[in-house]
Amino acid sequence: MTIHKEGYPTILLTLVFITVLHALVYFIAGDIKPVIILTHIISLALLVIVLQFFRNPNRKHTINENAIIAPADGTVVVIEEVEETEFLNKKCRQISIFMSPFNVHINRYPISGIIKYVKYHPGKYLVAWHPKSSTENERTTIVVEHKNGTPIVFRQIAGALARRIVYYCKENDAAQQASEMGFIKFGSRVDVFIPLDAKVKVNLEQKVQGGVTIIAEF
Repeated sequence: MTIHKEGYPTILLTLVFITVLHALVYFIAGDIKPVIILTHIISLALLVIVLQFFRNPNRKHTINENAIIAPADGTVVVIEEVEETEFLNKKCRQISIFMSPFNVHINRYPISGIIKYVKYHPGKYLVAWHPKSSTENERTTIVVEHKNGTPIVFRQIAGALARRIVYYCKENDAAQQASEMGFIKFGSRVDVFIPLDAKVKVNLEQKVQGGVTIIAEF
């Protein structure tokens, strides 16, 4: 397991904060052992939380041309028929994955293909499970066209804590299934819009792993 590159600035800021905190505590209460011990415990807990959030575990990723792979770690919170109006302009099936602050927050391509559409939308910071978060929160919409001609829409959505969405792609790039396409810092959600005739392979409340779990098949 390694630390993702998006975590380096946050980890550095955390170390600076811990250093300043310790300096202040030693200056103000250097002879009060319980305060010193409590400061050490808080600092260690904070560092562990930040490090686990930006972890990048070693995994054997799923490569399957007939499958749509989970783009993120988390819990399936929505499986429903919807009208996708930003790109497809037709009915499809939405699968939403909620990412808690304790999940790995790397986002991955659900299929291989050519990127046909990338758009960033500034917006609100409703809690990620709010029904309107998909259309009103800060988000990016990305469309990858499979070699069979089917476009798959997926959307990175900021949550109440997530204030920075990172994506590494642009239109006409080649997308490789399960490879990294972005990162969302802290709690958030990813929506995937698939054809109605695709076979869903997950259930509500199921835990999935990004780049590993098959969520649907063409």
